[in-house]
Amino acid sequence: MFWKKSSKYDLVSIGDTTIDAFFELHEASVNCNVDRSECKLCLTYADKIPYEELTMLPAGNSTNNAVGSARLGLKNAFVSAIGDDSNGQTIVDALKSEGIDTQHVRVNKGVKTNFHGVLVFQGERTILIKHNKFEYAMPKSLDTKWIYFSSMGAGTEKFHDDFANFLKKNPDIKVGFNPGTFQMRMGAKRLAGIYSRTHILYLNREEAALVTGQKTRDIPLLMKGMHKLGPPIAVITDGRDGSYASDGKKIWYIPEFPGPRIEATGAGDAYGTGFTAATIYGHTVEDAMVWGTINGGNVVLHVGPHKGLQTKSQMEAYMKKFPKFRPKEI
Repeated sequence: MFWKKSSKYDLVSIGDTTIDAFFELHEASVNCNVDRSECKLCLTYADKIPYEELTMLPAGNSTNNAVGSARLGLKNAFVSAIGDDSNGQTIVDALKSEGIDTQHVRVNKGVKTNFHGVLVFQGERTILIKHNKFEYAMPKSLDTKWIYFSSMGAGTEKFHDDFANFLKKNPDIKVGFNPGTFQMRMGAKRLAGIYSRTHILYLNREEAALVTGQKTRDIPLLMKGMHKLGPPIAVITDGRDGSYASDGKKIWYIPEFPGPRIEATGAGDAYGTGFTAATIYGHTVEDAMVWGTINGGNVVLHVGPHKGLQTKSQMEAYMKKFPKFRPKEI
């Protein structure tokens, strides 16, 4: 494996950012269908619900990627938008403390920074979200080899067009794309200029069916649909059931990393971050799956998306400690 720094940045993360407030609950219940589908978090109506802990920190898919990539030793910058309030400044300060370049984070006057409430119960989370509308600015140039692109809210259609044009003018830049809800609703045709330039596409099983327009849970069929959009590498995460990756010729599966689960926010982002970083460092798809799984497996040991993110040395130590933890071709 040969890896050489030849650009100002190894990776640039692009997407929305937010402050997440994590409320750890104990007096709640979960009601599901017989097949454990469509589960609902239930709280006593018109009552005071106690919580054990409150944790507030910067978050968002691309924020999590920026922080995780920095901890894995990659020099990176962040392209996003915030409000001119204390929460926005908190995000910038936190990113700078991780060594992330924030010069491309645009401050919107008179707008509040995104703020989400996260209800944590029995190892899972329910998120109350609100995407405020911001004006984003795609930098005219970015001296980077990779871009990680993820969730952005409604009203960012022009930014997506600008980003697609940027990729067209910079064919050597590789992209990791983990589309958010609004981006998936825009449709693959609308974002064809981005999907066709994506090197690694990250989706969960349900998202893969939605994006590819298929009514199936069959992994090979979903992978085929993802590759058809353009990406040479397709990744499908499946929660506690592990993950799959395909290079168009082979499909591999790896289970969830063994261990307890305290809270799952950011686990998917940690997986994508580890997978992308391993790829940038020149590792194989199989190694990248291990990096992603280890990163996600450590994040779920803590509340919030950042505390369990691994460093490069920690990742390499895990690889040596668990040499038999490898994906299998299916």
